[in-house]
Amino acid sequence: MRVVDKEAFLDTFQYFDKSIVVEIIDIFIAEYPERMATIKSDIEKLDFDALKFDAHSIKGVISNFVAAAPQELSKTLEMKGASKDGSELMETFERLEVAGAGLIEDLKELKLVFME
Repeated sequence: MRVVDKEAFLDTFQYFDKSIVVEIIDIFIAEYPERMATIKSDIEKLDFDALKFDAHSIKGVISNFVAAAPQELSKTLEMKGASKDGSELMETFERLEVAGAGLIEDLKELKLVFME
């Protein structure tokens, strides 16, 4: 399942130094599991303020990668945190996990383009 808009991604990063793009991808991939664990913990604790902050943070990073589905799911979690809406939090998180896994796979593929 393609999550990243490859054409838009390549257009966005075309003028960046290739090693910088690889580093950005590597940092995101390395930090992603911890970010997701933090969001899951926020949901389990019903810590809406932390959820709003953490979902906003990951949404911002994901937006750099032109990945609409995980970006939208992150935004949904952010808004639920902001409005203290506890409905369907875990379901939304689980959908984000699936979309996020696709994002990681796409980024690993795109990284190879910048390593050539």
